[in-house]
Amino acid sequence: MAHLVEPRHHVSLDDYERIAHLSTAVRDLRHEARSLLPALAGRRVWMVNSTRHGGGVAELLPPLLALLRDLGVDANWLVMEADDPAFFRLTKRLHNLIHGEGDPNLGQAERDLYDRVSRETAEMVARHLSPGDVLVIHDPQPLGAGAILRERMDIAAIWRCHIGLDRETPETRAAWAFLEEAASVYDHAVFTAPEYIPSCLAGRAAIIHPAIDPLSHKNRELSVHKLVGILANGALIRAPGPMLTPPFPHQAKRLQRDATWAPATAPEDIGLLHRPIVTQISRWDRLKGFLPLMQGFVMLKRELGSRTGLDERHRRSLQLARLVLAGPDPGSIEDDPEGKEVLAELGNAYAGLAPELQADVAIVVLPMNSEKHNALLVNALQRCSDIVAQNSLREGFGLTATEAMWKRAAVLGSQAAGLRQQIRPDLDGRLVANPEDPREIAAALDDLLADLWKREMFGQSAQQRVHDGFLIFTQARSWLALIADTVKARWR
Repeated sequence: MAHLVEPRHHVSLDDYERIAHLSTAVRDLRHEARSLLPALAGRRVWMVNSTRHGGGVAELLPPLLALLRDLGVDANWLVMEADDPAFFRLTKRLHNLIHGEGDPNLGQAERDLYDRVSRETAEMVARHLSPGDVLVIHDPQPLGAGAILRERMDIAAIWRCHIGLDRETPETRAAWAFLEEAASVYDHAVFTAPEYIPSCLAGRAAIIHPAIDPLSHKNRELSVHKLVGILANGALIRAPGPMLTPPFPHQAKRLQRDATWAPATAPEDIGLLHRPIVTQISRWDRLKGFLPLMQGFVMLKRELGSRTGLDERHRRSLQLARLVLAGPDPGSIEDDPEGKEVLAELGNAYAGLAPELQADVAIVVLPMNSEKHNALLVNALQRCSDIVAQNSLREGFGLTATEAMWKRAAVLGSQAAGLRQQIRPDLDGRLVANPEDPREIAAALDDLLADLWKREMFGQSAQQRVHDGFLIFTQARSWLALIADTVKARWR
C-alpha cells in the first residue's frame, strides 16, 4: 500500500527571512528558484519513502517539501506500506550490506519477495501519478516500485540513496548486484558522498548533502525557561518547582537495574542541568556504535581511581560525568525490525556493570507518540550535553551530528564517511579512528572533558560549518536544480 501524507511544517520562507543570520540564504534560494521553476510548470513532484516518522529521511522530507511548495512547486509525499514483515527484514539486510555488514548470500527467495512487494507498491503509487510527473524515491525499500513505474508510465524518476560505504566489499557487491537492475531504470540517482556511488551508477549520480531545518522543533533556539520546561515535562529532569505547562502524555523512560523501564528521573535525576553530560542519540542500530561508546565511557570511569597528575577540575569533571544513550521507542519504527534486539543487547551489557557504574550510564527511550514532543526532547537533551557523540561504525551522513553542531556542542564522531563530510578534525570536533576501540574512545572523551575552552571553540566552528553548508536552504536549491535538469533531459 501507499498513503498520502500531508507534511506538518508551518514555517514559511518569510519566517526564515526575518531572522538576520538566515536572510541571505533565503534570498539566494528565491533568486535561483526564479530561473528553475518554469521547467516544472504543470508538473507534480512525488517523494516516496517507507516511514513517516523515525529516522533521518522522515525528518528531512516535511521541511523540504514545505520549502518547495512555498517556492511554487507542486510537491507531495507518499509513504509505502508492506503487510509482510519479511520485506522490511530483507530491506534492513540490504541496508546493512550496503554498509558492508551481514550475509551477502541473496537468493531467489529474496528476489521473489522484493519483486512481489515492489509490484504491489507500484500499483498503489500509480493511483496518484499522472503523465509528466516527477517521482523521487528514497532508499532501497521503494526502489523496485519506482523502477516499475518509470518503465510503465511517462514520468521522470530519481532515486535518492541516503546510505553507502566508501569502499567495495563482498557485502556491498552483493547488495548492488541485487539492486542494480531496478536502479539502472531511473533517470538519475542522488548520493550523499562521491565514495558511495556504485560502478553501475557512475556518471548518472549527483551529490546532495542532507540538511537540517533551523526552525524545526528539534533545532530551534530554546530559552532557559523552555529548556527546563521541556526536560521536566518529558521526565528527563525532576521538576524544580510548579510548572507552567503540564507533563507530556508520554514521557522518556530509563532502563532500571532490574531490567524494567521507569521515568528517566528514576532511580535519581540524571543531572542534565549540572553534571558534565556525554550523549548519543540515534536509532537503536548496531552500526551506530552504542556498545563500544558505553565500554569506552565505563573504562574512563574505572581507571579514574588509579590516575595521578590530574588537576582538580579535570578529576571532578570525570567523577561527575554521565553518559546518556538515547533513541526512539523501537516499536514505533516500522521499517527497522532490529531496534528491539539492539536495545536488548545494550540492556544486557548494562546489567553486567557494577552499581556505581550503572548510576553513571542512562539508557533512555524517547517517546514517538508526538513528533513535536520527541523533537523537543532531542533538542533539549542535545543542548544540555557537553559532548554529543556519534560513534557510528558506518554512517550515511549522520544528521544527529549536524543537529549537535548547530547547537554549538562539542562533537565526538568516527571516521565513518558521512561524518567525515561534516566534521573537520580538531576544528569542528574530534574523530576517533576506530569506533570499536573502547580505549581510543575513552582517550577522546577524557581529552574533551578536560578542556572546556576546546569544547567551546569546537562548538563555535561547528555551528558556522552547518550554517555554510548543511541548512535546508542549500538542500532545497540543489533539489530544485536537479529536478529541473531531469525534467529537461526527460522531455527534450
